[in-house]
Amino acid sequence: MAAERSPTTTLPLAGRVAIVTGASRGIGRAIAVHLASLGARLVLNYSSSSSQADLLAAELNSSYPSSSPCAVAVRANVSDPADVKSLFDRAESFFGTQAHILVACAGLIASKYPSVADTTVEDWDSTFAVNARGAFLCCREAANRLRRGGGGRIVTVSSSLVGALKPGYGAYTASKAAVEAMTRILAKELRGTGITANSVAPGPVATELFLAGKNEEDVRRAAEQSPLGRLGKPEDVAVLVGFLCTDAGEWVDGQVVRANGGFI
Repeated sequence: MAAERSPTTTLPLAGRVAIVTGASRGIGRAIAVHLASLGARLVLNYSSSSSQADLLAAELNSSYPSSSPCAVAVRANVSDPADVKSLFDRAESFFGTQAHILVACAGLIASKYPSVADTTVEDWDSTFAVNARGAFLCCREAANRLRRGGGGRIVTVSSSLVGALKPGYGAYTASKAAVEAMTRILAKELRGTGITANSVAPGPVATELFLAGKNEEDVRRAAEQSPLGRLGKPEDVAVLVGFLCTDAGEWVDGQVVRANGGFI
């Protein structure tokens, strides 16, 4: 449940609009909830989980101290350029201003965890379509349409697997490595705009995406790889993303920040 916000409190993201892709569940949902708690107005992107996205929007709006809604759920396929454009169009039309923040969190993984030798072309292409192409299209739109002059933020969500290089994650890791490289280049290309670009790379986090296809022993071993002896929680990642999106995070730019409990 979203925390209720006081109308008299000046919050760090008050007045700013954030687009969060993959916001209906998992890490994306936690990020959206946290950004809302910091005062942001939210565009909650989803591709298929309309009921979850609509429920989240209703929860956020019910806790907002104004009669005007602070959140709207928008369906868009991030691998489709027209859908990504319409996502930004909807943000501008609904809130009457350019978006300030993009968090590209939509992701896909093949739950069979095949070796590279056993990865089908279809699995490779579908993974790259969402993870790499989707992040590219969203970042490209954001680079052209986010509010300039200060407070603009792009945060892509990668994975600590890019550092760990674990077998069975070839397509997924390669797609996230592409996202990290693109994000760091984008930060340099945005010189003079006041928009920062960073990538957050979580380790194992207890979400549907991570748990799919794993048994209890797999989960236990993953938790033991952290010196803290547990899986991450979506909220562990959300607070880091929130910091990067505030003015306090401005000096962090063009970086890949791993949030993994010491996983690597």
